Amino acid sequence: MKKTRILVVDDEHLIRWSLEQNLKKQGYDVLTAGTGEDALRIAREEQPDLVLLDVQLPGLNGIQVLEKIKENDEDIVVIMVTAQGALETAVTAMRLGAYDYINKPFNLEEMAIVIKKALETSDLRREVASLRSEHKKFGSPNIIGKSRHMANVLDMMQKVAKSEASTVLIQGESGTGKELVAKWVHFASSRSEKPFVAINCAAVPATLLESELFGHEKGSFTDAKVTKKGLFELADGGTVFLDEIGDMDFGMQAKLLRFLEDRNFRRIGGTKAISVDVRIISATNRDLLKAIEEKNFRNDLYYRLQVIPIYLPPLRERKDDILLLAQHFIDVFNKEFNKCVKGISGLAEKMLADYNWPGNVRELKNVIERAIILGNEDTLLLEHLPLEIVAKSSASAVPQTTTFKLPPEGVDIEEVEKELIRQALENCDWNQSKAAKKLNLGIDAFRYRMKKFGFLK
Repeated sequence: MKKTRILVVDDEHLIRWSLEQNLKKQGYDVLTAGTGEDALRIAREEQPDLVLLDVQLPGLNGIQVLEKIKENDEDIVVIMVTAQGALETAVTAMRLGAYDYINKPFNLEEMAIVIKKALETSDLRREVASLRSEHKKFGSPNIIGKSRHMANVLDMMQKVAKSEASTVLIQGESGTGKELVAKWVHFASSRSEKPFVAINCAAVPATLLESELFGHEKGSFTDAKVTKKGLFELADGGTVFLDEIGDMDFGMQAKLLRFLEDRNFRRIGGTKAISVDVRIISATNRDLLKAIEEKNFRNDLYYRLQVIPIYLPPLRERKDDILLLAQHFIDVFNKEFNKCVKGISGLAEKMLADYNWPGNVRELKNVIERAIILGNEDTLLLEHLPLEIVAKSSASAVPQTTTFKLPPEGVDIEEVEKELIRQALENCDWNQSKAAKKLNLGIDAFRYRMKKFGFLK
């Protein structure tokens, strides 16, 4: 994981050294500069995440450096270090885009808190900007599918986006695209200019989830050195996506239910009630009704969450969409890896269409990505597919009017393809045109494989 990079700019060597050692102990990657000119060069070449910038510098002063830094990268976080009482300079710096200022002599612990808060704010801004840039992408249905199941899903999504429904529950197996649906609903709604914030309830310990959602006040517990806003507060006016809601701790479920009832809460350690307007979209791959029976999920919370339910079918129930999705991912990865794969061979299409896809759309995406990376041809071939797909699909990939024997389990992919070519020829009395048609291959592609496997000299 890339470390956060901080540039310390001060003309006093002892101060630079002291800050560098202290920040390195906190886990940051630290760069230093003693002049404004050096600071601008390092900022341009190294692109730090945050700059601690002294105002009094030889040559270019801190205000001039701040202006030039912001001209090159307006998103970079700059904290000014000023002499005690230089309020006018601090105000000028804030107007030019500085995040905050710290007076000399400074307290290292207080500086650490300001830096942490600045970086958290910057991360949120970047996330919101990134999500807003996706607005066009999600402004019209970007869900790939022509099956009856997906037509129903698209219809429901459009109705939800236009409505003022405050809670939506998306259910479906892992890999079916629940977060994609949640994003589409958000960006197609009147909330699109406000934040979309996601959290995986299964990935956050129960002891921390309350703080993540509701925030906490400074001093409310041992490590609460600064007041922190929770996701509900940060997403006011927008959408909070609670992924894997079925894994939420039972006690936390009660607190979430209370919030859903009146849309206000208190931060941990706080006394003031905070009201927010957020749409809650929850998602789970668990059977919540079964979880209710097993006393692992609250019955009242379930009915509060599923005011609008959306069910995403697994890929095996929408076979008509498999090749459509495959071609979509080919187009995506062609651009990403500068490839020019134009289509899929007939035999590979059959293998893809007849495989059950336990990992759903996510698994299909990964398979196509692998094939695009490893292949050099302009067509995706059987040999580019993982062995498990070929082995599990072979029995149903061949025509039902012809009897084929499968090769032993675990053989090489090319051996499977060779065996299918041989069996097709034998079943068609070695008529190449008929055998090619049986396997849904063009005659040229079929003859290429015959030659490849020694059936044609």
